[in-house]
Amino acid sequence: MLFGKSLFQSVVERLAEEAEEADGPPADPAYRISGLSSGFVAESVEAAPTQAFRLDAYLALMPDPQPENTEAPAVPAHLSRLTIAEITEDLGLRADDDRDVLADKRRAFARLNHPDRQPAAFRDKATTRMKIANLLVDEAIRRLGPA
Repeated sequence: MLFGKSLFQSVVERLAEEAEEADGPPADPAYRISGLSSGFVAESVEAAPTQAFRLDAYLALMPDPQPENTEAPAVPAHLSRLTIAEITEDLGLRADDDRDVLADKRRAFARLNHPDRQPAAFRDKATTRMKIANLLVDEAIRRLGPA
Protein backbone atom coordinates (compact mmCIF):
# COMPACT_ATOMS: atom_id res chain seq x y z
CA MET A 1 0.00 0.00 0.00
CA LEU A 2 1.26 3.38 -0.95
CA PHE A 3 -0.02 6.25 1.17
CA GLY A 4 -3.16 4.44 2.32
CA LYS A 5 -4.03 3.08 -1.13
CA SER A 6 -3.53 -0.33 -2.58
CA LEU A 7 -1.12 -0.80 -5.43
CA PHE A 8 -4.05 -1.48 -7.74
CA GLN A 9 -5.77 1.78 -6.81
CA SER A 10 -2.61 3.79 -7.42
CA VAL A 11 -2.10 2.18 -10.86
CA VAL A 12 -5.70 2.91 -11.82
CA GLU A 13 -5.35 6.56 -10.82
CA ARG A 14 -2.09 6.92 -12.75
CA LEU A 15 -3.67 5.44 -15.88
CA ALA A 16 -6.65 7.80 -15.54
CA GLU A 17 -4.29 10.80 -15.29
CA GLU A 18 -2.38 9.66 -18.40
CA ALA A 19 -5.63 9.27 -20.30
CA GLU A 20 -6.69 12.81 -19.38
CA GLU A 21 -3.35 14.18 -20.62
CA ALA A 22 -3.65 12.24 -23.89
CA ASP A 23 -7.18 13.59 -24.49
CA GLY A 24 -6.46 16.36 -26.91
CA PRO A 25 -7.91 17.22 -30.27
CA PRO A 26 -8.54 14.03 -32.24
CA ALA A 27 -5.91 13.42 -34.85
CA ASP A 28 -6.83 12.89 -38.48
CA PRO A 29 -7.05 9.19 -39.19
CA ALA A 30 -3.97 8.09 -41.04
CA TYR A 31 -4.15 5.18 -43.41
CA ARG A 32 -0.43 5.02 -43.75
CA ILE A 33 2.12 3.66 -41.40
CA SER A 34 4.76 6.22 -40.60
CA GLY A 35 8.10 5.27 -42.04
CA LEU A 36 6.64 3.43 -45.04
CA SER A 37 6.46 5.06 -48.42
CA SER A 38 3.05 3.59 -49.27
CA GLY A 39 -0.08 2.65 -47.35
CA PHE A 40 -2.00 -0.58 -47.24
CA VAL A 41 -5.37 0.92 -48.13
CA ALA A 42 -6.34 1.35 -51.76
CA GLU A 43 -5.91 4.94 -52.89
CA SER A 44 -9.23 5.07 -54.72
CA VAL A 45 -12.37 3.02 -55.09
CA GLU A 46 -11.68 2.43 -58.78
CA ALA A 47 -8.33 0.81 -57.97
CA ALA A 48 -9.91 -1.72 -55.61
CA PRO A 49 -11.30 -4.92 -57.16
CA THR A 50 -15.06 -5.07 -57.26
CA GLN A 51 -17.10 -7.38 -55.06
CA ALA A 52 -18.42 -9.26 -58.09
CA PHE A 53 -14.90 -9.84 -59.40
CA ARG A 54 -13.81 -11.34 -56.07
CA LEU A 55 -16.93 -13.50 -55.86
CA ASP A 56 -16.43 -14.77 -59.41
CA ALA A 57 -12.80 -15.60 -58.68
CA TYR A 58 -13.79 -17.48 -55.51
CA LEU A 59 -16.59 -19.42 -57.20
CA ALA A 60 -14.30 -20.39 -60.06
CA LEU A 61 -12.20 -22.35 -57.58
CA MET A 62 -15.17 -24.22 -56.13
CA PRO A 63 -15.99 -27.67 -57.52
CA ASP A 64 -19.26 -28.11 -59.38
CA PRO A 65 -22.06 -29.06 -56.98
CA GLN A 66 -22.78 -32.75 -56.97
CA PRO A 67 -26.39 -33.88 -57.00
CA GLU A 68 -27.51 -35.23 -53.66
CA ASN A 69 -28.30 -38.91 -53.47
CA THR A 70 -31.96 -39.01 -52.52
CA GLU A 71 -32.25 -42.79 -52.67
CA ALA A 72 -32.36 -44.60 -49.37
CA PRO A 73 -29.48 -47.06 -49.02
CA ALA A 74 -30.42 -50.71 -49.40
CA VAL A 75 -30.45 -52.80 -46.25
CA PRO A 76 -27.44 -55.15 -46.27
CA ALA A 77 -28.53 -58.79 -46.35
CA HIS A 78 -26.75 -59.70 -43.12
CA LEU A 79 -28.69 -57.04 -41.16
CA SER A 80 -31.97 -58.71 -42.11
CA ARG A 81 -30.92 -61.91 -40.34
CA LEU A 82 -32.23 -61.30 -36.81
CA THR A 83 -33.23 -64.73 -35.49
CA ILE A 84 -31.11 -66.60 -32.98
CA ALA A 85 -30.56 -69.46 -35.42
CA GLU A 86 -29.38 -67.11 -38.20
CA ILE A 87 -27.01 -65.24 -35.90
CA THR A 88 -25.64 -68.53 -34.51
CA GLU A 89 -24.96 -69.58 -38.09
CA ASP A 90 -23.32 -66.19 -38.86
CA LEU A 91 -21.13 -66.50 -35.77
CA GLY A 92 -20.12 -70.04 -36.72
CA LEU A 93 -20.39 -71.30 -33.13
CA ARG A 94 -19.34 -74.90 -32.53
CA ALA A 95 -19.46 -77.04 -29.39
CA ASP A 96 -15.67 -77.49 -29.30
CA ASP A 97 -14.78 -73.75 -29.45
CA ASP A 98 -12.55 -72.58 -26.59
CA ARG A 99 -12.49 -69.11 -24.97
CA ASP A 100 -9.91 -67.68 -27.38
CA VAL A 101 -11.81 -68.88 -30.45
CA LEU A 102 -15.07 -67.47 -29.05
CA ALA A 103 -13.41 -64.11 -28.38
CA ASP A 104 -12.06 -64.06 -31.95
CA LYS A 105 -15.50 -64.89 -33.35
CA ARG A 106 -17.08 -62.12 -31.25
CA ARG A 107 -14.55 -59.56 -32.56
CA ALA A 108 -14.98 -60.69 -36.17
CA PHE A 109 -18.77 -60.48 -35.85
CA ALA A 110 -18.54 -57.01 -34.29
CA ARG A 111 -16.25 -55.84 -37.09
CA LEU A 112 -19.05 -56.47 -39.60
CA ASN A 113 -22.13 -55.74 -37.49
CA HIS A 114 -21.33 -53.10 -34.87
CA PRO A 115 -23.92 -50.28 -34.91
CA ASP A 116 -21.22 -47.60 -35.05
CA ARG A 117 -20.11 -48.97 -38.42
CA GLN A 118 -23.61 -48.93 -39.94
CA PRO A 119 -25.62 -46.11 -41.52
CA ALA A 120 -28.00 -44.43 -39.07
CA ALA A 121 -31.05 -46.04 -40.68
CA PHE A 122 -29.78 -49.55 -39.88
CA ARG A 123 -28.37 -49.08 -36.38
CA ASP A 124 -31.39 -50.59 -34.64
CA LYS A 125 -31.01 -53.85 -36.56
CA ALA A 126 -27.26 -53.88 -35.99
CA THR A 127 -27.79 -53.30 -32.25
CA THR A 128 -30.22 -56.23 -32.10
CA ARG A 129 -27.75 -58.47 -33.92
CA MET A 130 -24.92 -57.48 -31.58
CA LYS A 131 -27.04 -58.07 -28.46
CA ILE A 132 -28.03 -61.54 -29.61
CA ALA A 133 -24.47 -62.39 -30.70
CA ASN A 134 -23.02 -61.26 -27.37
CA LEU A 135 -25.67 -63.29 -25.53
CA LEU A 136 -24.80 -66.40 -27.57
CA VAL A 137 -21.04 -66.01 -27.08
CA ASP A 138 -21.45 -65.32 -23.35
CA GLU A 139 -23.65 -68.41 -23.02
CA ALA A 140 -21.05 -70.55 -24.83
CA ILE A 141 -18.30 -69.23 -22.52
CA ARG A 142 -20.48 -69.94 -19.46
CA ARG A 143 -20.98 -73.53 -20.63
CA LEU A 144 -17.19 -73.98 -20.76
CA GLY A 145 -17.06 -73.52 -17.01
CA PRO A 146 -14.64 -71.51 -14.87
CA ALA A 147 -11.43 -70.35 -16.49
